[in-house]
Order: sequence, then structure tokens, then C-alpha cells
Amino acid sequence: MKTTLTVTVNGAPETFEVPTNLSLLHFLRDTMNLTGAKEGCNEGECGSCIVLLDGKAVNSCLTLAVEANGHEVRTIEGLGSHAGLHPLQKAFLTHTAVQCGFCTPGMIMTAVALLGEKPDPTEDDIRYALAGNLCRCTGYRQIIDAVRDAAATLRHEARVPEEVSA
Repeated sequence: MKTTLTVTVNGAPETFEVPTNLSLLHFLRDTMNLTGAKEGCNEGECGSCIVLLDGKAVNSCLTLAVEANGHEVRTIEGLGSHAGLHPLQKAFLTHTAVQCGFCTPGMIMTAVALLGEKPDPTEDDIRYALAGNLCRCTGYRQIIDAVRDAAATLRHEARVPEEVSA
């Protein structure tokens, strides 16, 4: 059976007829051609498929596309811009928190959700948030350092307009 799905993906409204059993992951990858979210375990254990649904990190392999109806989805492709990388993307590069890159989009999107809730997370906050994201290449020190660095950058950027107008 198919249903109409109306969803905002990376700021653009989209409407498609989709099977009711289609996962959000396969909708994004196969219908939208957004391949940043990866299919790893397909059981919600590895975090490679994490995207934001209304700002909250979700395993897109376990979320039906129809659950996103009327909502906003943000993928790694919608994070940066042509003008430049998002501070988290920059920090992951600076701290060598990227190796094979398979887990990276999920890690970054999880961190975006965390920083949206806690702009100044502790190391324990970061570790807890990333507990559902597995990485086989880097270890986690570089990833934690990258998230802390990006958090500081984002806090500074949030203060700059206030200081300039004062």
C-alpha cells in the first residue's frame, strides 16, 4: 500500500507517494538520493543512519518514512553550505575524527542534536549522546575533542552578534 508523504528535507518541502513500509533511511537514500546516512546494522545499534527529525536524532533505519509526514528532516547533506562547512564538520577534520567516514554522518548529526539541547556539554554528556554511534576506526578521543571544540565555536559565534551590536 502507498501513501502520500509531505516532508521538509533539508529546508525544502517534498511530496512523494511512498510505500507505507518504507524506512526513512531508504526514502532518503533511494528516493531523495541523499546518501550521507548509511545502512549499517539496520537494527538501530550502530548509529550510521542517524538523521534529525524535528531536531531530534533518530535511527532512520528504524523510522518509517510516513512517520516523518508533516515534519522536518535534516541530513548531513543539509548541514553545511556552499559557503563552508558547519563547525562540527570542520572540527571533525581538524581533530582527525574521520577515517573511513562510514560512521561520520551519524556521529555529526547526533552531535548536532546534542548541541541543540546542551550548547556546553561535558565530556560525559558527549559520551552519553554518542553511545549509540559505533566507530571501528578512530577510537573516540578525537570525536569527543571535535564535539567539544565545535561546541566552543558555536557558543562563540552565538555571542558575536550581541557583542557587535553593543
